[in-house]
Amino acid sequence: MIDFVHRTRVYWEDTDGGGVVYYANYLKFLERARTEWLRERGHSQALLAVEPGILFMVIGVNVEYHAPARLDDLLEVSVRYEPDTRTTARFVQQVRRADEAMRVLVDAQVRVVCVDSKSLRPRRIAEYLQ
Repeated sequence: MIDFVHRTRVYWEDTDGGGVVYYANYLKFLERARTEWLRERGHSQALLAVEPGILFMVIGVNVEYHAPARLDDLLEVSVRYEPDTRTTARFVQQVRRADEAMRVLVDAQVRVVCVDSKSLRPRRIAEYLQ
């Protein structure tokens, strides 16, 4: 079950010299989708860092690349939130080409930890974020 979908376009800056998305740039697409997922729930990462004073730090990423995205492709990046422990969560994500076939290009799992913005020590993930 998908919680959220963020649409983005592939720009020249996302690609290598051949117009194919550089593999590390998929991490940016995944990050933007998680940020927009949070924003849709009424939260700004900048404001969360101030009050209640929390940050989310990536502690693990597993990515499988199935097919390339290319310059000017319209992509859909999905986000599914899965609570993990009291302080960690897992995001199951996919990048698909937003065309008739909706081909899966990337499968990813991103694990984050909630930390205090000053001490960087783990902190319980607030219920309102779930």
